[in-house]
Amino acid sequence: MAGAYLAAAGINLDEEMSKIQFGSLPTAPQSSSPFYPPQTSQSSSAVRPPLSRALTKVLGVRLPRKPSSTLWDVSISDGVVEAVTPHDPAARLGLRPTSSILDAHEAFLAPSLCHAHIHLDKPFLLSDSKFSDLSITDGSFDEAMTLTTAAKERFEEEDLLRRGRALIEESLAFGVTAMRAFVEVDGTVGMMDLDAGLKLKREFEGRCEVQIVAFAQLALFSGRNGGEEVRRLMREAAGREGVDVVGSTPYVEADLDREKQNLKWIFDLALEKGKMLDLHIDYHLDVEKEPLVWDALEVLREVNWEGKAGKSVCMGHCTRLTLFEESEWRRLRESIGSMPVSFVGLPTSDLYMMRTQDGRKGTLNVSEMIEKYGFQAAVAVNNVGNAYTPQGSSDPLSVASLGVGVYQAGTKKDADVLYECVSSRAKHMLGLAHSSLDLLPGEPADFVLFEREEVAWRTKKSIAEVVYDPQSRRRTIKGGRLVA
Repeated sequence: MAGAYLAAAGINLDEEMSKIQFGSLPTAPQSSSPFYPPQTSQSSSAVRPPLSRALTKVLGVRLPRKPSSTLWDVSISDGVVEAVTPHDPAARLGLRPTSSILDAHEAFLAPSLCHAHIHLDKPFLLSDSKFSDLSITDGSFDEAMTLTTAAKERFEEEDLLRRGRALIEESLAFGVTAMRAFVEVDGTVGMMDLDAGLKLKREFEGRCEVQIVAFAQLALFSGRNGGEEVRRLMREAAGREGVDVVGSTPYVEADLDREKQNLKWIFDLALEKGKMLDLHIDYHLDVEKEPLVWDALEVLREVNWEGKAGKSVCMGHCTRLTLFEESEWRRLRESIGSMPVSFVGLPTSDLYMMRTQDGRKGTLNVSEMIEKYGFQAAVAVNNVGNAYTPQGSSDPLSVASLGVGVYQAGTKKDADVLYECVSSRAKHMLGLAHSSLDLLPGEPADFVLFEREEVAWRTKKSIAEVVYDPQSRRRTIKGGRLVA
């Protein structure tokens, strides 16, 4: 009754109680948009907001794989789950503003989210006034390359940090605590994008784990000087402290021979520098063109990747594989065997970019790849607000939700898999510690809390509900600390 009375007066009781317990969270800079900071210069060494105090317990939550009618208390110690026990209402009594105990008020708690593949240097180009003249006119891949190249010629540290910071902050608010972030290295931007990415990685340390990919979007063996400059820069970048992954885009080479050269060179570089590898590969729908994935697997065997303890290899896009027959899928699974190879579907970008003359579109059916064939796979956002992907947001759950329709994956089991594709499966592919949907003792205390809605019955109570309809206020916990 009190809640209803206060709501009628414009007061959210849960929100006010939360402020009393934890204090107001930092507010975003004032601007004409609720998401983007004003177009003013700010220091490239902006101070990271202080972390909230550590939590020892989260009270009264609903949990995945538990009956939605039950409530639980999650105890945390040294950044990991210590215990999950039936909710004790008495634990709420006498809570103080300085308490390390968070009363969740029957909200839904699940493992935190992860960007398995996102571009940190190219977000928000369509909404940033600095690039307002670079608008889409025909929506083709070639146009996207042209517009992005033109934008890169104007990149400066200030806007790289501003846009990258906005992307990470928004992602944190959605529940993301880890991401694999691509930054380009080439003759146009030199090391500028990489330097900005490494600064942001340090700035958000403790709040969001940012894996930096030194990425060759341009050809390594075609174009200007036969790609020599890009190779030189990539070799330098791969040796930088803080770079976790190297990657390339073989399909931009002038012919198949140079695509194979690209593969061999980037595999050798990853082995030499001890880095993980992430490829943009087979990004087309040409049934007449043999998929390069077979060549990539052959190179893995030639360089003795497993024998040399090569780290994980991820392949993104791979839209050509959507034309596979069942026998080809089974052959691919056999060819991979025990090698640490995984795939990332990027449906938001793929469905916008990839189309044949007869109108056919394609994106990896990640649900089927996992359930039917046993691949390691995930889905991810890829781009936010640029010519490659003008639509969508930085919320990984929006991609999982899109998968329900694209993959016709609407069961509760499907929803669990799709959620894992932007959470535990994605983190596993990135080589990161992760929590399962069972939230077992010893797993990292990295969570997203889907808060109570004003209309009580609309409050999320299951994984299926947050995948079907991701819209919800969220709080983010990393290592047992409230970080967003």
